[in-house]
Amino acid sequence: MLRVENLHAYYGKSHILQGVSLFIGEGEIVSLLGRNGVGRSTTITAIMGQVAHTGSIVFRGEDIGGLEAHQIAQRGIGYVPENRNIFPTLTTRQNLLLGEKKPGQTGRWSMADLFELFPLLRERADFPGGVLSGGEQQLLAICRTLMGDPDLIMIDEPTEGLAPQLVEQVGRLLQEIADRGVSILLVEQKLTIALKISKRVYVMGHGKIVWDGTPQELRADPQIRREWLEV
Repeated sequence: MLRVENLHAYYGKSHILQGVSLFIGEGEIVSLLGRNGVGRSTTITAIMGQVAHTGSIVFRGEDIGGLEAHQIAQRGIGYVPENRNIFPTLTTRQNLLLGEKKPGQTGRWSMADLFELFPLLRERADFPGGVLSGGEQQLLAICRTLMGDPDLIMIDEPTEGLAPQLVEQVGRLLQEIADRGVSILLVEQKLTIALKISKRVYVMGHGKIVWDGTPQELRADPQIRREWLEV
C-alpha cells in the first residue's frame, strides 16, 4: 500500500532523515519506534507533504512525493498529529463533521458508529472540544480523521500523557481500525501497546531505520532494545 524508499529531509542545515525506507501493507498495523528526536515524527510529516524531502513515496502505485497535504489526504491517507489539532471552540459533533471527506457521504465510519464505539464521545457530543480531557481530545482527533474514510492512517504518539484506562481505549480503537481494513503507521513511545497490536515494527536511530522485524523478534532482542529504545 505505502512504500517509502531513501527518504531524506532537512530542517535548515540539519539533516534529519537520512535514507529512511519502510513498507506498509493492506490492513497492517506497523509501528515506528525510537527515542525522542530520532526522526519518527518527521518521517510521517514528510510522507504527508508537510516537510520538504527527497526520495520516493509511493501510495497505491502513485508517487505522491510532490503533492500538497490536502491532495495526499484526498488520495486516502489520514494523519493524526501529536498535538491533536482539534478545534477547541467547536463541539465534538462539529469537529467530527469537519472530518468528512464529502459532506453527507459515509464510508467505513459514520458518526453514529463512532459514538457506539465510544459512548464517552456521544455524551460529549455538544461540548466544545476545548473542555474535553486530553484523552477525550485524542479519541476525537482519531475519530475525526476516520470520518474522512482513509485507507491508511498515520498517528503520532496517541497515548502520550493518557491514563491507563484511556490507553486501553486507544489500543482498542487502533485494533478496530485495522480490523476494518485500514492500515496504520503508528509512532509510539510505549512499547507495551506497540508490541501488542503491531504486525511489524521499525526502529529508528539517528534519522535512519536501524532494525525491523516482528514484535516477537524485538521482544527476543534485548540488545536492540537497550541500544535504541530504552532510556
